[in-house]
Amino acid sequence: MNSDTLADRARHEIEVKHSRFLALAAPVQTPEQALAFLAEVATADATHNCWAYRVGGLYRSSDDGEPAGTAGRPILAAIDGQGFDRVMVVVTRWYGGIKLGAGGLVRAYGGCAAECLRTAAREPLVEYCELNLSYPFDHTGAVHAALAQHGAEKLDERFDAAGAHLHLRLPAAHADALQVQLRDASRDQVRIKPV
Repeated sequence: MNSDTLADRARHEIEVKHSRFLALAAPVQTPEQALAFLAEVATADATHNCWAYRVGGLYRSSDDGEPAGTAGRPILAAIDGQGFDRVMVVVTRWYGGIKLGAGGLVRAYGGCAAECLRTAAREPLVEYCELNLSYPFDHTGAVHAALAQHGAEKLDERFDAAGAHLHLRLPAAHADALQVQLRDASRDQVRIKPV
Protein backbone atom coordinates (compact mmCIF):
# COMPACT_ATOMS: atom_id res chain seq x y z
CA MET A 1 0.00 0.00 0.00
CA ASN A 2 1.34 3.42 -0.91
CA SER A 3 1.28 6.04 1.76
CA ASP A 4 2.54 9.53 2.35
CA THR A 5 4.25 11.41 5.09
CA LEU A 6 4.21 15.14 5.70
CA ALA A 7 6.48 17.32 3.59
CA ASP A 8 6.81 19.68 6.57
CA ARG A 9 5.12 20.50 9.85
CA ALA A 10 1.45 21.49 9.75
CA ARG A 11 -1.10 23.14 12.04
CA HIS A 12 -4.83 23.67 12.21
CA GLU A 13 -6.94 25.39 14.85
CA ILE A 14 -10.68 25.24 15.57
CA GLU A 15 -13.03 26.39 18.30
CA VAL A 16 -15.87 24.17 19.51
CA LYS A 17 -18.25 25.56 22.17
CA HIS A 18 -15.60 27.94 23.51
CA SER A 19 -12.93 25.21 23.73
CA ARG A 20 -9.89 25.87 21.53
CA PHE A 21 -8.27 22.92 19.73
CA LEU A 22 -4.85 23.25 18.08
CA ALA A 23 -3.51 20.37 15.98
CA LEU A 24 0.22 20.29 15.29
CA ALA A 25 1.62 17.56 13.02
CA ALA A 26 5.15 16.60 12.02
CA PRO A 27 6.90 13.98 9.92
CA VAL A 28 8.85 11.52 12.09
CA GLN A 29 11.07 8.52 11.36
CA THR A 30 10.95 6.80 14.76
CA PRO A 31 8.72 6.61 17.84
CA GLU A 32 11.47 8.45 19.72
CA GLN A 33 11.23 11.37 17.29
CA ALA A 34 7.44 11.37 17.76
CA LEU A 35 7.79 11.64 21.54
CA ALA A 36 10.47 14.34 21.17
CA PHE A 37 7.99 16.35 19.04
CA LEU A 38 5.38 15.90 21.80
CA ALA A 39 7.84 17.19 24.41
CA GLU A 40 8.60 20.18 22.16
CA VAL A 41 5.02 21.28 21.44
CA ALA A 42 3.00 20.18 24.49
CA THR A 43 1.65 23.26 26.24
CA ALA A 44 1.79 23.24 30.03
CA ASP A 45 -1.10 25.71 30.46
CA ALA A 46 -3.43 23.70 28.22
CA THR A 47 -6.14 21.46 29.63
CA HIS A 48 -5.05 18.44 27.54
CA ASN A 49 -2.26 17.55 25.07
CA CYS A 50 -3.64 14.49 23.29
CA TRP A 51 -1.65 12.74 20.61
CA ALA A 52 -1.07 9.80 18.29
CA TYR A 53 1.64 8.62 15.95
CA ARG A 54 2.13 5.95 13.31
CA VAL A 55 5.56 4.77 12.15
CA GLY A 56 4.97 1.73 9.96
CA GLY A 57 3.48 -1.00 12.16
CA LEU A 58 4.27 0.95 15.34
CA TYR A 59 1.64 3.28 16.76
CA ARG A 60 0.60 4.81 20.06
CA SER A 61 -1.96 7.30 21.24
CA SER A 62 -2.87 9.12 24.43
CA ASP A 63 -6.08 10.71 25.70
CA ASP A 64 -4.08 12.74 28.28
CA GLY A 65 -6.90 12.77 30.83
CA GLU A 66 -9.86 12.98 28.45
CA PRO A 67 -12.37 10.09 28.73
CA ALA A 68 -10.86 6.86 27.33
CA GLY A 69 -11.01 6.60 23.56
CA THR A 70 -12.26 10.15 22.93
CA ALA A 71 -9.00 11.79 21.79
CA GLY A 72 -5.98 9.59 21.04
CA ARG A 73 -7.83 6.96 19.01
CA PRO A 74 -9.70 9.53 16.87
CA ILE A 75 -6.36 11.27 16.15
CA LEU A 76 -4.81 7.93 15.11
CA ALA A 77 -7.90 7.22 12.97
CA ALA A 78 -7.35 10.60 11.25
CA ILE A 79 -3.71 9.67 10.48
CA ASP A 80 -4.77 6.31 9.03
CA GLY A 81 -7.83 7.72 7.27
CA GLN A 82 -5.73 10.32 5.45
CA GLY A 83 -3.27 7.63 4.31
CA PHE A 84 -0.29 8.87 6.33
CA ASP A 85 2.67 7.03 7.81
CA ARG A 86 5.64 8.31 9.82
CA VAL A 87 3.53 11.09 11.29
CA MET A 88 2.93 12.45 14.80
CA VAL A 89 -0.11 14.63 15.61
CA VAL A 90 -0.61 16.49 18.88
CA VAL A 91 -4.00 18.13 19.49
CA THR A 92 -3.93 20.58 22.38
CA ARG A 93 -7.20 21.65 24.03
CA TRP A 94 -7.91 24.69 26.14
CA TYR A 95 -11.22 24.03 27.95
CA GLY A 96 -13.84 26.69 27.32
CA GLY A 97 -16.31 25.91 30.11
CA ILE A 98 -18.86 23.82 28.17
CA LYS A 99 -18.68 20.02 28.27
CA LEU A 100 -18.70 18.42 24.82
CA GLY A 101 -19.62 14.86 25.76
CA ALA A 102 -17.86 11.77 24.41
CA GLY A 103 -19.19 12.17 20.87
CA GLY A 104 -18.32 15.85 20.78
CA LEU A 105 -14.78 15.14 21.95
CA VAL A 106 -14.29 12.43 19.32
CA ARG A 107 -15.52 14.79 16.59
CA ALA A 108 -13.43 17.71 17.84
CA TYR A 109 -10.13 15.84 18.28
CA GLY A 110 -10.53 13.62 15.22
CA GLY A 111 -11.86 16.45 13.05
CA CYS A 112 -9.13 18.90 14.02
CA ALA A 113 -6.41 16.28 13.34
CA ALA A 114 -8.00 15.21 10.05
CA GLU A 115 -8.32 18.77 8.76
CA CYS A 116 -4.72 19.51 9.77
CA LEU A 117 -3.52 16.52 7.75
CA ARG A 118 -5.93 17.09 4.84
CA THR A 119 -4.58 20.58 4.20
CA ALA A 120 -0.90 19.69 4.82
CA ALA A 121 1.67 19.26 2.08
CA ARG A 122 2.22 15.57 1.38
CA GLU A 123 5.36 13.70 0.43
CA PRO A 124 5.17 10.16 -0.96
CA LEU A 125 7.04 7.48 0.95
CA VAL A 126 9.21 5.51 -1.44
CA GLU A 127 10.61 2.11 -0.56
CA TYR A 128 14.17 1.61 -1.81
CA CYS A 129 16.29 -1.45 -2.46
CA GLU A 130 19.98 -1.96 -3.16
CA LEU A 131 21.53 -4.09 -5.89
CA ASN A 132 25.04 -5.07 -6.93
CA LEU A 133 25.74 -5.22 -10.67
CA SER A 134 28.72 -6.79 -12.44
CA TYR A 135 29.16 -6.49 -16.20
CA PRO A 136 31.79 -6.47 -18.98
CA PHE A 137 32.99 -3.01 -20.05
CA ASP A 138 31.33 -3.23 -23.49
CA HIS A 139 27.88 -2.97 -21.82
CA THR A 140 28.66 0.26 -19.93
CA GLY A 141 26.51 2.46 -22.20
CA ALA A 142 23.44 0.23 -21.94
CA VAL A 143 23.84 -0.11 -18.16
CA HIS A 144 24.16 3.63 -17.54
CA ALA A 145 21.19 4.40 -19.80
CA ALA A 146 19.04 1.88 -17.88
CA LEU A 147 20.15 3.24 -14.50
CA ALA A 148 19.13 6.78 -15.49
CA GLN A 149 15.78 5.57 -16.80
CA HIS A 150 14.91 3.80 -13.53
CA GLY A 151 16.13 6.45 -11.08
CA ALA A 152 19.05 4.39 -9.77
CA GLU A 153 21.73 6.06 -7.70
CA LYS A 154 25.31 4.74 -7.72
CA LEU A 155 26.56 4.21 -4.17
CA ASP A 156 29.86 2.60 -5.15
CA GLU A 157 31.69 1.83 -8.37
CA ARG A 158 34.85 -0.20 -8.93
CA PHE A 159 36.63 -1.76 -11.87
CA ASP A 160 38.82 -4.81 -12.44
CA ALA A 161 39.99 -6.93 -15.38
CA ALA A 162 36.56 -8.61 -15.67
CA GLY A 163 34.66 -5.32 -15.97
CA ALA A 164 32.70 -2.92 -13.78
CA HIS A 165 31.00 -3.52 -10.44
CA LEU A 166 28.30 -1.15 -9.15
CA HIS A 167 26.42 -0.89 -5.87
CA LEU A 168 23.05 0.82 -6.55
CA ARG A 169 20.09 2.21 -4.68
CA LEU A 170 16.77 2.58 -6.52
CA PRO A 171 13.01 2.63 -5.87
CA ALA A 172 12.00 -0.98 -5.17
CA ALA A 173 9.12 -0.67 -7.64
CA HIS A 174 11.69 -0.22 -10.46
CA ALA A 175 13.99 -3.15 -9.58
CA ASP A 176 12.26 -5.82 -11.69
CA ALA A 177 11.97 -3.59 -14.76
CA LEU A 178 15.65 -2.63 -14.47
CA GLN A 179 16.66 -6.29 -14.28
CA VAL A 180 14.60 -7.17 -17.38
CA GLN A 181 15.99 -4.20 -19.33
CA LEU A 182 19.60 -5.05 -18.43
CA ARG A 183 19.09 -8.73 -19.25
CA ASP A 184 17.67 -7.89 -22.67
CA ALA A 185 20.22 -5.15 -23.48
CA SER A 186 23.25 -7.29 -22.55
CA ARG A 187 22.08 -10.75 -23.63
CA ASP A 188 22.09 -11.70 -19.96
CA GLN A 189 25.71 -10.68 -19.34
CA VAL A 190 24.88 -8.26 -16.50
CA ARG A 191 24.92 -10.08 -13.16
CA ILE A 192 22.52 -8.67 -10.56
CA LYS A 193 22.46 -9.54 -6.85
CA PRO A 194 20.20 -8.00 -4.21
CA VAL A 195 22.06 -6.59 -1.22
